Amino acid sequence: MDVTDWSGVYTALVTPFSEDGGRVDEARLIEQIEFQASPLDGPGATGVVAIGTTGESPTLTDSEQKRVIEVAIEHGRRLGLRVIAGTGSNDTARACAMQRFAADAGADATLSVTPYYNKPNQRGMEQHFRAVADAADIPVILYNIPGRCGAGLTAETIVKLADHPNIVAVKEASGTVEIADAVMGSGAGLAVLSGDDALTLPMMVLGATGVVSVVSNVLPERMRRMVDAALAGDFTGALAEHRQLAGLSRALLTLEPNPVGVKAAMRFLGRDSGVVRPPLKSASVRSLALISRLVERAGAWRAPFRAYAAGR
Repeated sequence: MDVTDWSGVYTALVTPFSEDGGRVDEARLIEQIEFQASPLDGPGATGVVAIGTTGESPTLTDSEQKRVIEVAIEHGRRLGLRVIAGTGSNDTARACAMQRFAADAGADATLSVTPYYNKPNQRGMEQHFRAVADAADIPVILYNIPGRCGAGLTAETIVKLADHPNIVAVKEASGTVEIADAVMGSGAGLAVLSGDDALTLPMMVLGATGVVSVVSNVLPERMRRMVDAALAGDFTGALAEHRQLAGLSRALLTLEPNPVGVKAAMRFLGRDSGVVRPPLKSASVRSLALISRLVERAGAWRAPFRAYAAGR
């Protein structure tokens, strides 16, 4: 596999809810997908990820998860976006069943998170992901995020898993560049995507091919410009974009549990209800004030955005 097959910006979509949080707002989900394909000021995202951490997967029912994936595939395909379906679970049988569903629904790939809470060892992790990759003939992107899951993949296990023909990439969100660097330096031929917006440029300097991004829910064109510049070897241009996005990128993932921050930012722009499901709570007054300033500083509150919000 050519690792550049999985390059670019893949937006980890929020799941929009009605004002009472009781239902998925499909109309607004479609608007969000359309915005990712055609933002107001430049190129859009390469693709979207439906039902990841940012999509509040733990609080969606099975039927809701499947419907969000179906909507993303239908409208993402219509708009020329790649669609990656979040299918991960800490139950191997359920993860395999979701793999089959995503493949049958027509997803371009799946994103499969490391099993959470039950904390398997590395042998258990390897067995889990091999079963997932065997379950359906669809590309699999491993999702390594130990801070959320309580356990994570080592670089050695990721390299072992790279020998499976369906495992094509890893979304690396361990909070450092060390595992990403080790995987890329191994010669395993696995694409590495940043799972942390603030670390995307450092990872790309080392050879990563892009990002599964939270901040691109707000500014897909800016993240795309940064990634395109880095892929072209223009690290000066990429650094300029990185500097503009860095504060907002960090804030959206650290002020409040994801996706509370990004939903707050999107609500400021008239692009989401801002509602999260329990046990998450809406952003604090302090967080809202800081996110508001950072949204403006990053250039998101431009006149076109105000017009977009006014039209809602």
